[in-house]
Amino acid sequence: MQKAEKNRQYGEKTIVFVDEIHRFNKAQQDAFLPFVEKGSIILIGATTENPSFEINGALLSRCKVFVLQALRTEDLMDLLHHALQDEQGFGTQKIGITEDMLQAIAVFANGDARTALSTLEMVILNGDVQADRSILVSAETLEQCTAKKSLLYDKNGEEHYNIISALHKSMRNSDPDAAVYWLARMLEAGEDPLYVARRVTRFASEDIGLADPRALEIAIAAYQACHFIGMPECSVHLTEAVVYMSLAPKSNALYLAYETAKKDAISQLAEPVPLVIRNGVTKLMKDIGYGKGYQYAHDAKEKLTDMQCLPDSLLGREYYQPTTAGTEARYKERLVQIKQWKEARQQHDRSGK
Repeated sequence: MQKAEKNRQYGEKTIVFVDEIHRFNKAQQDAFLPFVEKGSIILIGATTENPSFEINGALLSRCKVFVLQALRTEDLMDLLHHALQDEQGFGTQKIGITEDMLQAIAVFANGDARTALSTLEMVILNGDVQADRSILVSAETLEQCTAKKSLLYDKNGEEHYNIISALHKSMRNSDPDAAVYWLARMLEAGEDPLYVARRVTRFASEDIGLADPRALEIAIAAYQACHFIGMPECSVHLTEAVVYMSLAPKSNALYLAYETAKKDAISQLAEPVPLVIRNGVTKLMKDIGYGKGYQYAHDAKEKLTDMQCLPDSLLGREYYQPTTAGTEARYKERLVQIKQWKEARQQHDRSGK
């Protein structure tokens, strides 16, 4: 960096190229910042990770991001043909391989040129040597060399979050086929089944809730099954849970209820608990009003009372707004009955009867 700064003073520009720049920690990345700002260096960093997660915000804001897309199958076919014809590849050898086989290799590579070339080399090295020293690649050899596909998946990177998001949104959209596909993508790439089971458990309450309370039971049962027997046997239990979640009626009422209540809880952290529902465990507490006027709901005929449980500033606030989806319709009817009863009780008290 010091040499680059001296060169800058003489009008020379220095390009610094850093491969796999995400391997630098945040403190090491900070070392580039003053020299980038002064123009001492032109920094070019290459990374297979999402720079939004791995690169310092200050450094990233001073750079332009270019996204390199995966190669198309047609591009990989051109690459494979070139490798077969070029002298630095297999151009000096006679290789017997069909277009369909090259197409299969290109598809197997999944947009990765290195995978395509490595697979081509592997099938040729394992091909049958003929009497004229030519090499014939058979369908059986190709099948053996492409038996296990290396799935694009990083358990700690962006693709991890992309695919779990795809699973969650597929279940939310009531699409069991898509949900099972994304589940398979994660499990076959080596994802921890317990992680998937935890996400499904969250979904059961966030996106279904009381519209089908059994969804949570299914999710917990799937988690326990994964814990008991692990992969690959537990894949069927997760499939059962994922399909159930996809087909269940949807409601985000519980999620919205908590998020709304959380805003009030954060903005009014010092809101006191009403004295009537405080537990007066000592004589002093009782003397100053703890628990005074408390109404035990079980002693009431309707199992309801008009006792105030919210702080004064939040009186009348309604957080839980049930939908008419599935069994949650019953809870909505119950809430309406409770509200009507309380309104009638208040009217009765005002009339003095």
